[in-house]
Amino acid sequence: MSLPSLRNFRRIVVKVGSSLLIDSEAGEVRAGWLAALASDLAALHRGGRDVMVVSSGSIALGRSRLKLPRGPLKLEESQAAAAVGQIALARTWSEVLSAYEIDAGQILVTLQDTEERRRYLNARSTIAKLLEWRAIPVINENDTVATAEIRYGDNDRLAARVATMASADLLVLLSDIDGLYTAPPASDPTASLIPVVEAVTAEIEGMAGAAGSELSRGGMRTKIEAAKIATTAGTHMLIANGKIDHPLRTIADGGRCTWFLTTANPVTARKRWIAGSLEPKGTLTIDAGAVCALRAGKSLLPAGVVRVEGQFARGDAVVVRGPDTDEIGRGLVAYDAEDAEKIIGHSSPDVMTILGISGRAEMIHRDDLVIGAVPNS
Repeated sequence: MSLPSLRNFRRIVVKVGSSLLIDSEAGEVRAGWLAALASDLAALHRGGRDVMVVSSGSIALGRSRLKLPRGPLKLEESQAAAAVGQIALARTWSEVLSAYEIDAGQILVTLQDTEERRRYLNARSTIAKLLEWRAIPVINENDTVATAEIRYGDNDRLAARVATMASADLLVLLSDIDGLYTAPPASDPTASLIPVVEAVTAEIEGMAGAAGSELSRGGMRTKIEAAKIATTAGTHMLIANGKIDHPLRTIADGGRCTWFLTTANPVTARKRWIAGSLEPKGTLTIDAGAVCALRAGKSLLPAGVVRVEGQFARGDAVVVRGPDTDEIGRGLVAYDAEDAEKIIGHSSPDVMTILGISGRAEMIHRDDLVIGAVPNS
């Protein structure tokens, strides 16, 4: 089987764990290694790809700056350490990327930001705008506010959620191991690397081991969970050794890794979710001109909406109907029902005047819209 090439992907999320980024003995960033990784990221960026980084390290950096003793931290200690470490982590990424004239944008997320549709849309829009501006978003779990009950607890699954949220077509998990082995190689010398996984089966899940370092919250088990999230949403994933210099260049040159393949793609998987998995909370009726625009691949603007029905909140799914009441499609609406009612029929520049806030230009963005087939005439 021919494996994919890193060069074939347009939007890539790279996850960097604490055990790679931080020298556990010195309690400092591994500056030489990070500079080499930044060079790899810059090469992808120069090639026209959208690049995002999910980076651990805020707690590890914070506990080093605060000279906290080794061992487990209480929740409030972890949160306070993260508050100090997040500043250091953001500065570190900003400095290494600025060497290539690339801006870094820090995004701190919690579990709710990727699970609740309103907050999901906010995070998705911010990431999209940063990518449009050719910045590299650097994303981390917001450990200063997340509690044990409302956190991911590992950045593998967080990276998978970010990849699906951003419609990335590849997620790269840089690890301290080459990929998935038939058994934990540390305890089984006969274990062999699996170069490609076409589907995450019970057998594949059974091959996962546990976390390998004090700094790491994850392990192969969380990486398999991340693979299930990513591939279900149409995102390919790979696990590769990140301990070496220039890990992404090594992958591009055919280095050892494990590919997790998907038969879908991010856009179709996301739109399948919108079309079939979400209960509509309301209806937008649009005029004939808007129908033509939507069928041509445009977003739905407030000017094309003639009636609003139902009680929905921003991020809820709604049905879109034409002037003859036929269903045109479904999508995630960018306004609450009350605000949507106020701005229908108005041009996008009028929204700020009417609502007193600078809202979205679109009532439903085309990325959040699924259009049905044209009915037979």
